Amino acid sequence: MHEEISNKAINMNNLDRNASEIGMGGHLAPETNEDSYRQRMQRRKEVQRQRVEKRKQEKGLIIVFSGNGKGKTTAALGMALRTLGHGEAVAIVQFIKGGWESGEAKALKSFGKNLCWHSLGEGFTWETQDRVRDQELVLNAWNCSLNYLQSASHKLVILDEINVAMKLGYLSLDNVIKGLLKRPPMTHVVLTGRGAPKGLTDQADLVTEMQLIHHPFKEQGIKAQPGIEF
Repeated sequence: MHEEISNKAINMNNLDRNASEIGMGGHLAPETNEDSYRQRMQRRKEVQRQRVEKRKQEKGLIIVFSGNGKGKTTAALGMALRTLGHGEAVAIVQFIKGGWESGEAKALKSFGKNLCWHSLGEGFTWETQDRVRDQELVLNAWNCSLNYLQSASHKLVILDEINVAMKLGYLSLDNVIKGLLKRPPMTHVVLTGRGAPKGLTDQADLVTEMQLIHHPFKEQGIKAQPGIEF
């Protein structure tokens, strides 16, 4: 059995390498003759077909969006929209954030009972200025999250800014990992926020780090604007 799994992994790695060697095409390909170019792309298509065919397994994924760049929550909400579009239910629990209704919360309400949205924070630490209250709110948000994680009622559970809650010391990594492992086999979970701990990224199936290159607030003094920041 182990030998079979090993051979399958080797086969997939070989196909991945072949796809990389053939390339994406376009003007990146070396051919100047269009017939030769089509032959390259036909080889690429066949390799891609085999790559997809070999990957038949399905499972609930742990997905992490972290980094200093903008777009972590936006990426998570894009997955929420996809899931809702397939007629599946989504639960969103926001840690830290709260005190106002965002544009995405207003828009996604149109999906009705298929979406459960909880903003259970009261803002940034410099706004709340109360560690005891912040801790209490984070624990409330985590207990709310566990209700969704331990149920098969929602295909996707988004824990927005939970990485920040862990970074601030309000929630332990061990408890989060234990909670994630209790979810049903086909439930996906997305965890967002800066400073995702290594123990979480090691456990995750998909990790994307947003890199900051330019930011209008810092560089140009542009305030947060509707539709961009909230």
